[in-house]
Amino acid sequence: MNTSMTSLDPLSVQMLELLGGNDPEAARILAAEATRQDRTLELIASENHVSSAVMHAAGSWMTNKYAEGYPGKRYYGGCEHHDEIEQLAIDRACALFGCRFANVQPHCGANANTAAFMAMLKPGDRVLSLPIKSGGHLSHGLKPNFSGTFFEIHDYDLDPETEQLDYEHVAERARAVQPKMIICGYSAYPRVIDFERFRAIADEVGAVLMADIAHIAGLVAAGVHPSPFPHAHIVTTTTHKTLRGPRGGLILSDDEDVAKMVDRKVFPGSQGGPLMHIIAAKAVAFAEALQDDFKVWATQVVANAQALAQGLVSAGYRLCTGGTDNHLLLVDLQPRDADLTGADAERWLESAGIITNKNGIPNDPRGPMVTSGLRLGTAALTTRGLKEDDMIAVAGMIDRVLAGGGDEAICQSVREDVHALCDRFPLFH
Repeated sequence: MNTSMTSLDPLSVQMLELLGGNDPEAARILAAEATRQDRTLELIASENHVSSAVMHAAGSWMTNKYAEGYPGKRYYGGCEHHDEIEQLAIDRACALFGCRFANVQPHCGANANTAAFMAMLKPGDRVLSLPIKSGGHLSHGLKPNFSGTFFEIHDYDLDPETEQLDYEHVAERARAVQPKMIICGYSAYPRVIDFERFRAIADEVGAVLMADIAHIAGLVAAGVHPSPFPHAHIVTTTTHKTLRGPRGGLILSDDEDVAKMVDRKVFPGSQGGPLMHIIAAKAVAFAEALQDDFKVWATQVVANAQALAQGLVSAGYRLCTGGTDNHLLLVDLQPRDADLTGADAERWLESAGIITNKNGIPNDPRGPMVTSGLRLGTAALTTRGLKEDDMIAVAGMIDRVLAGGGDEAICQSVREDVHALCDRFPLFH
């Protein structure tokens, strides 16, 4: 097994060597993925690179235990240390977001949203949310999802001119719909969210305000985006993305009654045994996010996104909303090349070592598997150490690939430049 292309930490090398002795085929695949991550530029807005400490906590012996229930109230014996690590994660999450209650057990963000719906609503209740076509999330009401199957979903939308939230429009929709819940927080929205204004709208119609901050949680924790507290009744998030932890979910609240309902709807309402190894990794990630250098990193994430935006605009690309206030950009490819699709752009860029995802833009004429846009994010590249000048260079690489129509020679040339940049900013160090 060859790990020579990556400077893995000693524990990772030992893990691969151990696995190679037992299952060489699986070890080969894991080593290849380490190399792929090290030798490509990760620009998917929902992805990041965890620290070695977080990764190894996620791969620890905590995986061996069933721990159904909550600290101090388990359905199995032998949970003393699992109680400790879960309580540690809870305490750190509350400190990180400035709230009183946290449930760290959701397996993912969608599970967190499912439990939040179950805690705050009854089947058939009305929910007001941004549709997925405009940057919302599938767990906010897409018909095949749990949310769209069991609840009556109504939409508010973005201003068609600015592509930004129009709070008066949201208020008008809330008055017309009279929802039980209003959701704010999105998957492809590059601007600041006014949580206080959303709470005023929710209070006017007697609705619960749910903030899904999965994309911006790390920015919120670092103080570079406004917090949903004290405005939201319930807050859900993932623990990866900008929070730079393991893949998982988290539910937060300041209200004891809400917290009690959430606990019941996570377990036994929608999940069985928690993933204790992932909860351990969450605790480690939350500790990292409480450090001063995390605030520096998050500030750089936003600066890098704005530099990437500047580079792309200078190359002739249109950005939805005209720019970004957070970690992500939504690029409209149509003005640059009417025939260029998000699917083509994603494929060509990957062949050059730049990892992105196709994404619909507001009022996209193409379907979700083709699209007219790209969603880009700067969290992972900031974790590697890139700064503003590097992001402008990355914008130039993107333009070379797309302007060249995916030409193989151009993609190979860009890939060499990608490798040079990766050498300057090694992932494993």
